[in-house]
Amino acid sequence: MKRLFLFIPLVVFIALGALFWKGLTLDPSELPTALLNKPVPTFSLPALAAEDGLLTQESLKGKPALLNVWATWCPTCKEEHAQLNKIAREEGVTIYGINYKDERAAANDWLARYSNPYVLNIYDEAGSLGLDLGVYGAPETYVLDANGIIRYRHVGAVDQAVWEQLRSIMKQVSEPSQQEGAG
Repeated sequence: MKRLFLFIPLVVFIALGALFWKGLTLDPSELPTALLNKPVPTFSLPALAAEDGLLTQESLKGKPALLNVWATWCPTCKEEHAQLNKIAREEGVTIYGINYKDERAAANDWLARYSNPYVLNIYDEAGSLGLDLGVYGAPETYVLDANGIIRYRHVGAVDQAVWEQLRSIMKQVSEPSQQEGAG
């Protein structure tokens, strides 16, 4: 019986090694979301540009779009900002913004300085919408279909390679056969 107890550390070591090995094979940018194929959570928050203008989840419906979580305190957000401007300007993609846990004046100044790719910008000062979305941190970008259903989530900066992937997903959600099964 005592000999069996000698093998317990070995079994624990092998199990931990297997878990570690599995963890090395995972892509950290592919974080799961419980909201995949579900609507953007219900919210009522002010627009970044105007304190008195309230936006809701209904504001995000109408056509496929990107929903980008960003902040001025986020260095990676600044890295991806030129790419977002290019996507909006050259490809005509609708991009909605969620200004996450930021200061309104700083965010408006930042957009004036670096250009504004967003059709509308939700001011999420307390991070409540970010919490409901399961945001780990900025930047995060979601692909929404025309009904405001989350079809994909990307954690991290949107660069040209990521945009190619997002473009492909947006094309899929734009097709009528995809829309009929939504909801």
